[in-house]
Amino acid sequence: MSIEDKLKKLNIELPEAKAPVANYASFTQHGKLIFISGQISQIKGKVGGTVNTDQGYEAAKQSAISLLAQLKLACGGDLSKVKSCIKLGVFVNSTDDYIQQPQVANGASDLIAEVIGKHARAAVSSNSLPLGVAVEVEGIFEVA
Repeated sequence: MSIEDKLKKLNIELPEAKAPVANYASFTQHGKLIFISGQISQIKGKVGGTVNTDQGYEAAKQSAISLLAQLKLACGGDLSKVKSCIKLGVFVNSTDDYIQQPQVANGASDLIAEVIGKHARAAVSSNSLPLGVAVEVEGIFEVA
């Protein structure tokens, strides 16, 4: 089943990929690798504070959907070019005592694993993220 078919099965429609908000590229390609810049969630706040773990999971999933939108743009609109996800970096805006970053990061990993496949990952706590968002996700993908 194609990535597009898997997204349809999950009732996920990719949004239009957003332009960068600062001095960086949304993605770069080096050989068969595409590096997608961090994609932020719409959910704001600190996980472990105003945002609970389930909301953090959804924020990570939102970020992964935006990541896939950027990947589609990087592939010229053709996700069939994607061979694998190499690695995700998941940054969680969390309180100092919060320790469930891996569960939050699963929001991104569960989606990417389901539509593309398993990957390496980092789940990192951050004391702040751009615009006060709860989660930011970046990724490295292999293309044909």
